[in-house]
Amino acid sequence: MATAVRKRTVKKPAPASAVPVETQVDDALAWLKRHGTQARRDGMARYGIPLGNAYGVTMPDIQQLGKRLGKRHDLALALWDTGQYEARLLCAYVDEPAAVTPAQMDRWARGFDSWAVCDTLCFALFDRTPHAWKKVEQWSGRRDEFVKRAAFAMLASLTIHDRNADRALFLRGLGLIEREAGDARNFVSKAINWALRSIGKKRDPELKKAAVAVAKRLAASAEAAPRWVGKDALRDIAKAAARG
Repeated sequence: MATAVRKRTVKKPAPASAVPVETQVDDALAWLKRHGTQARRDGMARYGIPLGNAYGVTMPDIQQLGKRLGKRHDLALALWDTGQYEARLLCAYVDEPAAVTPAQMDRWARGFDSWAVCDTLCFALFDRTPHAWKKVEQWSGRRDEFVKRAAFAMLASLTIHDRNADRALFLRGLGLIEREAGDARNFVSKAINWALRSIGKKRDPELKKAAVAVAKRLAASAEAAPRWVGKDALRDIAKAAARG
C-alpha cells in the first residue's frame, strides 16, 4: 500500500501592512539602536548634531533599513513622532511623497533641530512632493533658522531632481537667494550659497548665466554675508565650468 506523503506547510511571514505600526516602530528603533556606535556619535558631535536622541547610525545603514521597511506613510508619521534622530532621518526613505501634505511639511520643518535632519528630509523626500516649490517660496522668509535653511536646501535639491521644472521657477529662486543673502546665520547662509552654486552648475546655460550674474552682484556687496555667498559661489561655478 502506498504511503501518502504529507506536504510540509511553510507559514509565510505577515505582510508589512498587516503588522501594527507601533510594532514596526519598536522594531525599527531596536534595529537602529543595535547598529549605533559611540565612534559614530563622537563624529556627529564634531559636526554640531545634537546627541540627546541619537544612537550613532551611519546613513548607509539608515537607507538599508528604509529599503527593508518599504514605503509607508503611516509608519513615517509614527517614526517622526518618536523624536529619535535616526528615526527622523529614516522618514525620508519611508514616507510616500504623494501622501505628504503641506501641513505635515510645516510641522516637520518646525521640528528640525539640525542641518542633517533638515537637509536629508529636503533632499530625499520634500523636494519630491507636489508642494516643494510653494514651500521654497513660503519658507524663504521665515525667521526660524532651520525652516529658512529648508527653503534653500530644497531649492538646491530641486536643481538636481526636478529636471522638468519651468525655468521661471529657478529664476524666481535666484531672486529669493539675492533677497535673503544678507542673512548671516551660518546654517542659512550656507544653504543659500548651496542653492546658488547648484543652479550655477547643474541647470541649463541660461540659468547658469543668471546664477553667475546674481553671484557677481552679491560678491560686490559691502556686507560680509552676501559678499561671501557670491564670491564662494563664483569660485565653485568657475571650477565646475573648467572641468567641463
